[in-house]
Amino acid sequence: MKGKNYRKGVGIIIVNTKGLFFLGKRIGAEAWQFPQGGIDEDEVPEEALYRELHEETGLVKGKVKILAVSKKWLVYHIPHLFQRSNKKYDGAMQKWFLLELTGTNQDINLNAVSHAEFDAWKWADKSTAINSVVRFKKAVYESIFSEFSDVLKGLKDN
Repeated sequence: MKGKNYRKGVGIIIVNTKGLFFLGKRIGAEAWQFPQGGIDEDEVPEEALYRELHEETGLVKGKVKILAVSKKWLVYHIPHLFQRSNKKYDGAMQKWFLLELTGTNQDINLNAVSHAEFDAWKWADKSTAINSVVRFKKAVYESIFSEFSDVLKGLKDN
């Protein structure tokens, strides 16, 4: 990571009562992913979590419950092919949050803010989530599912 410039951010996994995961489809692409975003200079990760959650899904703090937070920051590198021309960052360094949806599907609103990032969403299982994400993020998804596996297993036992 020496000499690399990684943007600090949050990754958000939302699980519903059926044990399925929220995936959003990036506008103008066939890429499905979990909500994520950068941490602003004056924010702590949990503040960024709720801001990004609302911006990308329309969900607010009262409609979710935090089940787990990643122990480490997970990093991915953006290949040159995918980097924007105004490249500021080589990739992202993210703190991940596992949230349980306590609200309903009707609480999800991809147009809650004027700069929507997703144009569709769906509930999917773990393998669909991992296989739908862009290749360079796949290892992060596998790693975070592994870290959160005990919590997720506990949900299915209820």
